[in-house]
Amino acid sequence: MIFSFALYKYFPYGGLQRDFLRIAQAVQERGHQIRVYCHSWQGDQPADFDVVMVPVKGHTSQAKNRFFTDCMQQDLAKKPVDCVVGFNKMPGLDVYYAADGCYAAKAIQERGKFYALTPRYRHFRRYEEAIFGVGQKVEILMISALQQAVYQQLYGTESARFHMLPPGISKDRIAPDNADDIRAEFRQEFKLGEQDLLVLMVGSGFKTKGVDRSLLALSALPAQLKSRVRMFVIGQDNPSRFIAQADKLGLSQQVTFFAGRDDIPRFLLGADLLIHPAYHENTGTVLLEAVVSGLPVLTTAACGYAHYIDDAKAGRVLPLPFEQKALDDQLQDMLTSDQQSVWRKNGIAYAAEANIYGLIDYAAELIEQFAKGEAV
Repeated sequence: MIFSFALYKYFPYGGLQRDFLRIAQAVQERGHQIRVYCHSWQGDQPADFDVVMVPVKGHTSQAKNRFFTDCMQQDLAKKPVDCVVGFNKMPGLDVYYAADGCYAAKAIQERGKFYALTPRYRHFRRYEEAIFGVGQKVEILMISALQQAVYQQLYGTESARFHMLPPGISKDRIAPDNADDIRAEFRQEFKLGEQDLLVLMVGSGFKTKGVDRSLLALSALPAQLKSRVRMFVIGQDNPSRFIAQADKLGLSQQVTFFAGRDDIPRFLLGADLLIHPAYHENTGTVLLEAVVSGLPVLTTAACGYAHYIDDAKAGRVLPLPFEQKALDDQLQDMLTSDQQSVWRKNGIAYAAEANIYGLIDYAAELIEQFAKGEAV
């Protein structure tokens, strides 16, 4: 069979993009052909994927999206496939992988009811309704139970169309037997002494992930403790705004920004704490990646995967609504706590028993069954 995968942009360090590539490859390994529609592709393309680059045309996001879907549907009419799988919300899908939260609910909550009158809102609401509206036939692969409730409340989506996936943590994030050696080499490479504490942030989209909140929390530490702390921020984004914030807070010598990179496991093993005070996060895969590597986590209940931190007893979760003072206090407390070794051991133990690795294979199996018309 031939499967079409659609997403606007591919780059190697986005969570949605990584899931897309791994799922598409898993479907291919089941003996099927893969065609991909996208506006742009950064990094290497799998040689055996048929990648169709759709031109970018239009001055607004709405116009660009409409041009993309029109081009894709015209091409599909000429070259039909057995199943169309989307990783961004758009009409014409058979399967949607719900990596993003509900646009309509978030937009009204953050911008107010008059925002619903704008062309931008009407466009994205219409594209969202093409998937979640009552009577649509799109099968929905969910990774957040919290978001399913939001979609159903807003659109009345039929429960039978939702299919919940387990997390899909890559097993290369699990702390290896030589974790201590890797940690020592890493800390020597980055000139981290025994008394230094490394706070880590990982994730593309610095604003959404709460980098501003983390910088404020770092600046609020007592002077003696703050002098021992360094912060590494890794992700595919423009850091200029946050570099300016760090400078203003007097943190320029302590905070380092990195572009997205492939050696995240080394950073997880070399750090002392993962901080992830996201404004909103459908899941937050890096939270579980930190847990299984033995890195304690400080995050917020805004993340769909935050409950795993409590389940594993591998860190702390701040309740909503978010309060900066609570983050400041918890960062100080966790960096000085005698529970650090306990959180590490709990996370590594959780990695050995939890069902947090099966997303990719299960998603590929479901997509194949949908294409065959088999009930799930």
